[in-house]
Amino acid sequence: ISAALGMAVGRDLKGERNKVIAVIGDGSMTGGVAFEGLNQAGHLNKDLIVILNDNEMSIAENVGALSNFLSRTITNEFVHKIKKDIESFLEGLDSFGKGALKATKRAEESLKGIFTPGMLFEAFGFEYIGPIDGHNLQQLQMTFEKIKNFDDAVLIHVLTKKGNGYPPAEKNPALFHGVGAFEQATGRVNKSRGTAATYTAVFGDTLCKLAADDESIVAITAAMPDGTGLGRFATEFPQRFFDVGIAEQHAVTFAAGLAAEGLKPVFAIYSSFLQRGYDQLLHDVCLQNLPVVFAIDRAGVVGNDGPTHHGVFDLSYLRLIPDLTVMAPKDENELQHMLASAIHYNRPTTIRYPRGSGSGVPLDQIPAVLPYGKGELLRQAGEGGTIIAIGNMVAPALTAAEILSAAGIEVAVVNARFIKPLDREMILPLAANGRIFTVEDNVLQGGLGTALLELLEEEGLPLAAVTRLGYPDRYIEQGEQQELYERYGLTPAGIAASVMSALS
Repeated sequence: ISAALGMAVGRDLKGERNKVIAVIGDGSMTGGVAFEGLNQAGHLNKDLIVILNDNEMSIAENVGALSNFLSRTITNEFVHKIKKDIESFLEGLDSFGKGALKATKRAEESLKGIFTPGMLFEAFGFEYIGPIDGHNLQQLQMTFEKIKNFDDAVLIHVLTKKGNGYPPAEKNPALFHGVGAFEQATGRVNKSRGTAATYTAVFGDTLCKLAADDESIVAITAAMPDGTGLGRFATEFPQRFFDVGIAEQHAVTFAAGLAAEGLKPVFAIYSSFLQRGYDQLLHDVCLQNLPVVFAIDRAGVVGNDGPTHHGVFDLSYLRLIPDLTVMAPKDENELQHMLASAIHYNRPTTIRYPRGSGSGVPLDQIPAVLPYGKGELLRQAGEGGTIIAIGNMVAPALTAAEILSAAGIEVAVVNARFIKPLDREMILPLAANGRIFTVEDNVLQGGLGTALLELLEEEGLPLAAVTRLGYPDRYIEQGEQQELYERYGLTPAGIAASVMSALS
């Protein structure tokens, strides 16, 4: 809405004539930026059309007072019938005449406000039209024909059904929100993933295990209970589960309030969506040093969702925040230990982990607390230097070390675990005795490699002996995870090749 308003203002300033139309889903109307745009658009009253696609779904079912308000609709036929009946009755009472009919018109507007959400948008200064059937193309065409010559701000409320016309999608719209290959006849989704549990599932199961023993643990999601693995938590602990809708800024500050009251909030969110609540993370959580845990799913490249969903910036934008702990597990077993640790540390803490299956390692029965700020030396030092990897890059780094060993080059491998704070006691001796290679599923600017360079500069150690592997300074294109790892040299073979090239 804000972008459309900017385009409409730009059009008018240039003296051009065209129509600007913004299409927004009802799920997005739970976010404050939508209302900021509506507020300014109604004030300026520009020639602008906003289409509200209302299917009562964002990804999971919409929640909140606004969703209930939008759902409180009544058919145009019903309103029309009441209107006609009252008018016919009053026309038969000659003594009342035109004055009574004018009063009826006012009553009609009041009735409209009671039974439809139009009053809300008209209060913003929009001409409200609807609700209308979004699957009736003839009705849609007639509506647009009627309003195409309007020169005021107009909102068209369109009712649709997610998955309309395909029964499997109608029955399970959340499953078909973002879907790969599936069988058309049955709707069965063909998941080509491995047999290992996903990071998301391990997170959800571990949180339930911890919450069963600690009643102060509460969970928050921004309209994605299933996508973030909180579906089971919502079922087992409904009073401690909060779905705030697509409202990440509110979610972060809401978590801060819970923490201020002594609870232990865990906010599960995709990496790219946490960017929306960055200011709240800075000021409402970290400035007050409140113990909120952020479980950051879909960190790193995520595959075919592309640049809008790649979580390749979080290590960089989180690392600069004072008092914030930043962790990433090497596998799904370490994830459950990090979750237990994050809750135990009693400070603002983030855990970032990738989309998809883990490596299939056995899961310890009892999550343990990890030593704070300590990495893990997985392979002893060699004359070839040290590979310091974080998160899901640890496994390919270990395999790369085996490739190098077969070629006569021995390197140490470190699982950083923490990017903030870095394990200075482990890293500095390794850096003083050989070349360092950092590997991260993140952009190079501001990430693990940058953190290491800053550490070495503080200690007066040579910076030229550092090679950083990660993503370049651009938006990473769409592609399968493995495809992108290969393209940017983050596979075992790619890491080994970079080490050989640097050493030569």
